[in-house]
Amino acid sequence: MEMNAAYNSFVALGDSFTEGMSDLLPDGSYRGWADVLAGRLAARNPDFRYANLAVRGKLIGQIVAEQVDTAAAMEADVVTLVGGLNDTLRPKVDMVRVRDLLTEAVERLAPTCGRLVLMRSPGRNGPVMERFRPRMEELFAHIDTLAARHGALVVDLYGEPVLGDPRLWDVDRLHLTAEGHRRV
Repeated sequence: MEMNAAYNSFVALGDSFTEGMSDLLPDGSYRGWADVLAGRLAARNPDFRYANLAVRGKLIGQIVAEQVDTAAAMEADVVTLVGGLNDTLRPKVDMVRVRDLLTEAVERLAPTCGRLVLMRSPGRNGPVMERFRPRMEELFAHIDTLAARHGALVVDLYGEPVLGDPRLWDVDRLHLTAEGHRRV
């Protein structure tokens, strides 16, 4: 995303990754990468508007049901959508349903915003991740297809080597630290 462009509004959709889980502020709230990005955009525009609709633990069906219509109605200049990873980490997942719901979300959001941004979530190496890697890669391939079809931008955090650094991950090994969110 070009930082020199004039963005007046930003809406973030998703789960704990977008909510900012493990980037804890002194007041007990979370900051996260979306809030960091919004702060940078707001510094360039005093009339900037921002909403982070993300809630930890959400599956793609919940994101579609609870966040997509609200975000679409905001007609923001930038909308980020990160979802489906929680689904892939479940022992039993219907990947066709996950892909269909992600498609529905993109088809509803793309026409309502200036720039839709999708993400390939960061992943860590290790035995647990190896078990889920085929599902994750199926999800990410679908994200690439949707982005090409709808003119969305894809941020490939999955392929970003710096995010493999264990120091950027919280003790739960699922969520990024404050420094991890800043790097995103």
